[in-house]
Amino acid sequence: MEQKEMDGLLKKAEVLIEALPYIQRFNRKIIVVKYGGSAMSNEELQKNVIKDVTLLKLVGFKPIIVHGGGKAISNWVGKVGKEAQFINGLRVTDAETMEIAEMVLGRVNKSLVTMVQELGVRAAGISGKDGGLLTVDKKYSDGQDIGYVGDIKKVDAKILYDLLDDDFLPIVAPIGLDDNYDTYNINADDAACAIAKAVGADKLVFLTDIEGLYKDINDKSSFISRITTSEANKLIDSGMIGGGMLPKLHNCTDAIDSGVHRVHILDGRVPHCLLLEIFTKHGIGTAIIADDDELATASDDE
Repeated sequence: MEQKEMDGLLKKAEVLIEALPYIQRFNRKIIVVKYGGSAMSNEELQKNVIKDVTLLKLVGFKPIIVHGGGKAISNWVGKVGKEAQFINGLRVTDAETMEIAEMVLGRVNKSLVTMVQELGVRAAGISGKDGGLLTVDKKYSDGQDIGYVGDIKKVDAKILYDLLDDDFLPIVAPIGLDDNYDTYNINADDAACAIAKAVGADKLVFLTDIEGLYKDINDKSSFISRITTSEANKLIDSGMIGGGMLPKLHNCTDAIDSGVHRVHILDGRVPHCLLLEIFTKHGIGTAIIADDDELATASDDE
């Protein structure tokens, strides 16, 4: 065997060895992955994400995928001659739009199930309606009626625990029921956060369309690789965080305060970003941690 070939094999071995302590640390731990954005609209990136989550499952993690589908819903709304409307970033969802959203999210859900099972792992696609997983109240946006948009008030995680115990990878579409059994669309970030809190997830991962968190989005040198919840709240109060990142960061700090060990914001457009963040020393995204996290003061090469 030539030396160049041997060096390549040794580098692969080093990667596996580097991943070992992380595999040991998170064995049998629940990780919730919120999957959406551009990574869902690109077939190659979609396959990479599913490969990552499937690998996590095969090395001992207990992953749960919560997926969105906003772009696909907007496309289908346009196909029926309607125009997508948003108020404060929330989709205005009348009865017809709700029907379209449920149809589209169901298609996305079963597509992801198929991709996981093609890789040899059993997956089960459900929505928040199944087993009473997500119960909602009607959500308003600054007092405005935005239709069938739900605000999660209760999570009954039994169906998720049952699936995990039976060695399934649950894939959840963000749809819920209110007390009158009417169907509501739910923001996927909110659904992932609520589910992560309910199951006591060790990690909650948001796959987004940016590299992570910046103090100033226009200044690439202001990238934040790790931040505590108190530091994140100060950043929120400073008014420097805006747009879609603001509610996402609120969800992150809320999850940590509710017992989720660590939250990650990753760029879903980067191939295998999940593996790079979880199984390497430095990671590639932003990690949000509790103030008293014993790893908060750990050196970068730990």
